[in-house]
Amino acid sequence: MKTIQKLPFYALIVSLFVFTACEPEEPVVENDGEVITDVTLNFTELDASGNPVGTPISFKASDPEGIEVGASPVVQTVSLMKGKTYRLDIEVFNAIENEDITEEILEEADEHQFYFLGSAFVGSSAPLTYVYDDESGELIGVRGIVTVASSPGFNNAQMRIVLRHDLDKNYPGANNPNFENFVMAGGETDLDITFPLVLN
Repeated sequence: MKTIQKLPFYALIVSLFVFTACEPEEPVVENDGEVITDVTLNFTELDASGNPVGTPISFKASDPEGIEVGASPVVQTVSLMKGKTYRLDIEVFNAIENEDITEEILEEADEHQFYFLGSAFVGSSAPLTYVYDDESGELIGVRGIVTVASSPGFNNAQMRIVLRHDLDKNYPGANNPNFENFVMAGGETDLDITFPLVLN
């Protein structure tokens, strides 16, 4: 008789255990930002008419875990000639997924934009100027024109390149490639990498 009376109590304990064990786990917050393991800066010299001359030169930054999450990306030093004008084409790649992120950026052109900062681009004595020159006409920064001062105040600088995702491109100042307050335009950062620059 006593055993029968205890059964409902045991059944309650077991059901509580099963219910607790079946509770869903905490949802994992996903990061919608792109994973970028490799960034390549391709510089092609342009003549006075804007035509390409010579052989393009490339400089790369990479981290197998992703540049934004890895411990120490390997970054090559960019070397440019004083007084020259270059077309800069940027390629970004996710080696983890074997995915060309450049194509995705171009497909979602209204959601992405590169900014060019650091002592190479910002300040009265900055040796480089940058102008967006994307083929679609959208301000993205996958392609642009870089002009090197003929007599810069210094021969070494830092090229900071930032890729923003899902920003408000109509925010005042967001159309400036050297917009230091880019966070004010919203969105999030997919890439923030600094290349050392040497001028010859």
